[in-house]
Amino acid sequence: MNPRLSNMFTEEELKDIEGLKRGSDFIEVKCGCTSRKYGDTIGKLRVFTNGQFLISCECTPYCEEEKLTPYDFEKHSGKEGTRKWKNHIWVVMKNKKVPLWRTVLLKYYKHASNGANELTSTRAKRLFHRDEFVRCSRCKKERRFRLRTDEECRRFHDAAKARKWKCANWPYDKIACKVDEERASRKSCRGCPRSPSCKGCTTCVCFGCFKCRFLDCKCRTCVDFVQNAEP
Repeated sequence: MNPRLSNMFTEEELKDIEGLKRGSDFIEVKCGCTSRKYGDTIGKLRVFTNGQFLISCECTPYCEEEKLTPYDFEKHSGKEGTRKWKNHIWVVMKNKKVPLWRTVLLKYYKHASNGANELTSTRAKRLFHRDEFVRCSRCKKERRFRLRTDEECRRFHDAAKARKWKCANWPYDKIACKVDEERASRKSCRGCPRSPSCKGCTTCVCFGCFKCRFLDCKCRTCVDFVQNAEP
C-alpha cells in the first residue's frame, strides 16, 4: 500500500469494504444512494490522501458524472427528503449497506479540501454575507461587523460568541463606549447586493457555509455544521 494511504487506513479497517481499489493517492470503494422512486444509484467513491471525496456515478452506462461531491451525488440519485449525505450514501460491508457515517472513511473527510469542489453545488454558490452587529456587554450599544472575507467572518464569529464582548474589542478602530452607535436609518443598510435596505433575504442571509463556519471552533453552531455539512 502507498505509504501515505497506510497512514490513513489500516488493512484491518478496509478489509470488509466491497469494491476496494488503491491508487497512487486515493482509495476507491463501491458506494450508492437509495431513492424510493428510482431505487439504488451506484457509484465509485474515491477518498484522496488530502481528504477530498469525489464520486463517479454509474447509474447508467451513459452517465458522464465522474467528479461529483457527496452532496451532488445524493441529489443526482433522486434521493427524497432532507440532504444528509453522510446518512444516505452507503458502502457495502459484508453484503450489507452501511451509511458512511458508520465507517472509517469519514475520518479523513476534510472540509477545506472539499471546499473548492463545493462551489459547483447550488448551496455553495451563495457566498455573500451581509453586515452583522454585536452588542457591547458594558454599554449595550451595537457595533457593525463586515463579513466580506474569511478573516472578517471569523472576527464576527468570535465576537458574537464572546460572553463579555466590549466596544474596546472592535477590530476596525479603537473606540470607547462613549462613542455613539449608528443611527437606526444607517443600521438598516447592511450591504445586501439586491437592496440596500433589505431586512434579510436568500441573497444576503447565510445559514452556514465554509466561509462562516470553522473546523477549529468547538461552539455548537460550528460543530453541528461540520457534522451535518452538505457538500
